[in-house]
Parts: sequence; structure tokens; C-alpha cells
Amino acid sequence: MTVKSADAGAATPGVTPPSSPNVPRRAGVLPGERALAPDLARGIMLLFIVLSNTAFHLTAARHGPSGWQPVDGGWADHVVQFGMITVLDMRIYPLFAFLFGYGMMQLFLRQRAAGTPEREAVRVLRRRSLCLVVIGLLHSTLLMAGDIVGFYGLLSLALGWLFLRRGDRALKWWIGIATAQFLLLAAEPVVSALLSGELGTLGDAGAEPGADAYGADEGNWFAAAGTRFTSGLYVTFAAAPLSLVGGAYFIFLLGFWAARKGVLEEPGRHLPLLRWTAVIGIAVGWLGALPAALAHVGAITVPDDAQSESGVLTLLRDATGNAAGLGYVAAVALFVHWWKGRAAREPRRGGGTRATAIPATTITATAITAVSAVGKRSLSCYLAHSLLFAPVLADWGLGLGGHLTSATMALFAVGVWLVTVAGAYALERAGRRGPVEAALRRVMYRR
Repeated sequence: MTVKSADAGAATPGVTPPSSPNVPRRAGVLPGERALAPDLARGIMLLFIVLSNTAFHLTAARHGPSGWQPVDGGWADHVVQFGMITVLDMRIYPLFAFLFGYGMMQLFLRQRAAGTPEREAVRVLRRRSLCLVVIGLLHSTLLMAGDIVGFYGLLSLALGWLFLRRGDRALKWWIGIATAQFLLLAAEPVVSALLSGELGTLGDAGAEPGADAYGADEGNWFAAAGTRFTSGLYVTFAAAPLSLVGGAYFIFLLGFWAARKGVLEEPGRHLPLLRWTAVIGIAVGWLGALPAALAHVGAITVPDDAQSESGVLTLLRDATGNAAGLGYVAAVALFVHWWKGRAAREPRRGGGTRATAIPATTITATAITAVSAVGKRSLSCYLAHSLLFAPVLADWGLGLGGHLTSATMALFAVGVWLVTVAGAYALERAGRRGPVEAALRRVMYRR
């Protein structure tokens, strides 16, 4: 088997790591090993996540049948709501799942290529998963009930144990099985309702709004923490196992497979795959969410039940979100390929060319470096979002969320993300890791 490293364009053919327990275990990523595409994708993903997490902080807004996006506001607010539903809602979780699986396999392959015994490499990943579950539960209880770190921490425990060491052929079979499982359970009711023309057969517009599960409208922090704790337990210990039953883990396994092939490290070798994935994935994802977005802003008239969280339009939006998430990753990889080609053609200050380095003198290069710095410290920046969001916006804090609209809240979210970009860039210039990543490494590698 060919073991890929995280170095852009590097691979180590035919590596057979020694099995002796006396072989020193490497402690994580070494300088120069990180590939640009995964980090840049994670940095952009965090902007999408912080935008997606704005709706439930609008505590004074009137929520529609979906129970999530508000229905009030001016034309700018409706434009933002339309864009959120079409581009972001339930499109970022698949993006996160793919990158999570990709990074997990990268870590395993690095350990094996460096000579770490297989069992010890698995133990490293298991400790990481357990730490993420703990971090996720603390995050949801203290600040933000919609935490996804604990969700994927628990999911990675199961999927790592079941699939991390399987061969490529078995992995492909299970990707196919999980995809069929997902389409059967998630898409079949949607297709039936659409073909029958009875859009109101699914859903319940009278159900409790999903935004209530976040406790942002609670004036007492302890009461809000109780709500968040319950929601966090459900997301981590109920929703994660249900995703295994529903087959949604196929996108996680796609991350495993793509990491083995070095798709994001070497995008130039996978251009047809990336182009088709970007075009088809984004088109399917946006078109699948379009009916829900049009219904939300009143451009089309459908039963309220069809727009509810379990309604046919919402289910259609969610089912096609996986395609959009994959399309976003592919689009970033294609951009990185184009950017590196441009960088290779630019002269060095002292003559010659640079094949992989990014010209440090351009504004675009600085922006790419800063956003990828966020991706390198994605866990720290993700938690920092909630630290900047919750105390300022929630009713138990300053309560600013009760005075904002969809448009102004989106501007606030972008501002929060830019603060984390500045912080991550400063750490990058100083050669320091994110604080949460540094602590996690100490537990993972016990050094």
C-alpha cells in the first residue's frame, strides 16, 4: 500500500512501518508537512459555521414554520435568510464531516509512516476522540448547545474502530453501502411526497422551534445551561448513533478514502474528479435547498408542514446538503491547485521560481495564509466563536441578539470570524499552535 504524507505532493511508496514497540512514536505534524487545501478549507468552513450559528441568537425574531430562520425583517434580511438556507444550512456539517475524516486518516498514516506501531497509532486517535467528546460536552453546556465536536468525537470512536484499518476495497464497499442506506432512509420519503404532489404529508409546523433547544432566550445562565446540557447530550449520544443507522457516515468514510489517495495534498493528480465534484455537488446542493428558500421568503406557497423541520422541503434541503459540502471541498482544492500554479510562475526575489511557496508580498497571499492559519487552529477558533458570541448575544448575557436582525447578525458573525483570523495569523507569525490544539496534543501523545 502507498502511504501518503501530509506534505503537498509527497508520497512514500511501499512503506512498511516496523512493528517493534521500541520504535519512537512521532508527536504530530512536523514543520512543512501541512498541505494548504485542507487548512484553507477548514478556515473557510469556520466562517460558514459562524454564519450558520446566527439564527438561534435572534431571540426577538419571529421564526417561521421551519423553527430556525426568522421570517421577519426587511429586504436585506430576506436576502440573508435566502442565502443561508440555500448555501449554508445543513451544508456545513457534511463539509466538517469530510474534513474530520480526512484529518483523522492523515494522522493515522503519518504515524504509521513514521514507524509507530499500528495499535499505538489507533490508541492516539482513540485518546483524541475521547478528548473531543469531553470538549464538546463542556462547550455545549457552558456556551453553545449546537456543538458538533462531541458529535464527531463519538462518531470517530466507532468509525475509527470499524474502518480505519480496512483495505481500500472494503472501504469502497462500505461507502457504497452507507450511501445506499442514506438514500433509502432519507431520500425515499422525500421522493414519494414530491411524486405524489402531497407536500403536506410530512412534517409538523406546530412542533417546538429548533432554535429553542439552544437556550439563547433564557435570561438565567443556569437555566440556559440546563437546556444546553440536555441538547448537548442528545446531539452527542443520540444523534451520532442515529447517523450510523441512517447511513450519513458515508461522507466521513469518503474523507478516509480521499486522504489515502492524497486528493487534497495533490489536487493536480485528481482534477477531473475535483471538477465534477465541485460542479455537480454545488449544483445539487443549491437546487435541493432552493424550494425551501423560496417558500421561506414567500416566493412560492406550500403547506406550513412542508416547511417544518421534519417537512419534505427541509428533508430535501438536508439530503442534498452532503453534495454541497463535498462540492465546497472540491472547489477549495481546485483553487489551491490554480494558486500554486500561479505561484510557480512568479519569479523569486533572487531569481528562479517557487513551485509551492505563496508569494508573501501580495494581499491575496496574506489573506490565504491568514485563513489557512485559522484552519490549522480550527478547534481553538471554533470555541473562540462561542466565547465571543454567547455572552454578547444571549439573553443571559448582554442580550444583543434581541436587537439584531438577520442581516446585522450576519455582519456581526463575519466580524467575529475576522477576529479569530487576526488571532490565528498572529499565532502563525509567532510560530505557535492554538491553545486548545497544544493541550490536545499533550493528551494525545503524552508528551
